[in-house]
Amino acid sequence: MSEPSPQDISGLELSRRFYHEAVQPILKRSFSRLPHSAALIGYGSDVIGCDDARSRDHMWGPRMVLFLPEDDFESARSAVDLALRRGLPPSFCGYPTHFGAPDKEGIRQLATPEGGEIGHLVELWTLPDYFNKEIGWDTRTPPTTADWLTFSEHKLLTLTTGGVWHDDLGLAAIRAQLAYYPDPIWRYILASQWMKISQEEPFVGRTAEVGDELGSRILAARLVEAVVVLAFLLEKAYAPYSKWLGTRFRSLSLAPVLLPHLHAALAAADFPTREEHLSAAYILCAQRFNQLVILPPVPEEVSFFFDRPFKVIHAGEIAEQIMQTIPNIGLPSLPSLIGSVNQISSSTNVISDVEVCQRLKHLYQ
Repeated sequence: MSEPSPQDISGLELSRRFYHEAVQPILKRSFSRLPHSAALIGYGSDVIGCDDARSRDHMWGPRMVLFLPEDDFESARSAVDLALRRGLPPSFCGYPTHFGAPDKEGIRQLATPEGGEIGHLVELWTLPDYFNKEIGWDTRTPPTTADWLTFSEHKLLTLTTGGVWHDDLGLAAIRAQLAYYPDPIWRYILASQWMKISQEEPFVGRTAEVGDELGSRILAARLVEAVVVLAFLLEKAYAPYSKWLGTRFRSLSLAPVLLPHLHAALAAADFPTREEHLSAAYILCAQRFNQLVILPPVPEEVSFFFDRPFKVIHAGEIAEQIMQTIPNIGLPSLPSLIGSVNQISSSTNVISDVEVCQRLKHLYQ
């Protein structure tokens, strides 16, 4: 098989080769007794396989995260950083290994080095400090219920996908702890997502009934998004944040059957068509849910919302039934199914800010 051209290479493949062909030889030559782990995880569309030519305009290129032992970390970090600055080639696979100075937001771009040392993008961390930075988790202790419910789901995705190129320090074991939500937590989040659908499923028709076409379209779009997120939960896969939600959704096994109905619901020019396709999507989700066999089968059909002429799946009833199957997970008695931080807010300033997420733990304690 021929090597991909510089224009076609993915960020993950570039990082893998960068480690094995450029970084690892320097480590073997100058630090042969230094255990380390190497990976491309964390930020970046390349980590979740969504990068393309557009992605190369910032924080993309020959890069990786290099983990060093906690003992004498600062001394090792300084030595390894200097060795990389002086030993890396100026380019790799057709791309500079040098990145320019960060802008005011910390963003760096590929740049041609002007002699001297290479301003590389090999991040140097200890494992505990890195995971604390990313999600506020101390890797020395298992995540608590409050931790799981306030971890950014997108960050969980980026920490458990990507690629690991070498592992002396136990990175794989840490990633395994985060591979997916523990079953009781998953059931709680799953129930909360059904509840989100329940909260608005009759409103698509009610808004149309009073002539609010804009409101009906907005609600249909919100419910399409809720179904997409539900599909991730039904398949026990972490969902990314909004930019890549549709892209990653296409990789789910439910996507081929759901997509025609979701597209049709969004494109519909009238309420009856919206209702038809949203109902079909709900039924498909109910069918997949029943295949999980976590409780007696729920109805795989829609019916009217009480005595009003709007068809719903009665998602709130499904949510309540799921809650009956959950053992004590350390949650107090909540006034309602509020779900995880990702279900409470879609604001990037909330779900991407570790400090804000940690402050929200009081909701669950």
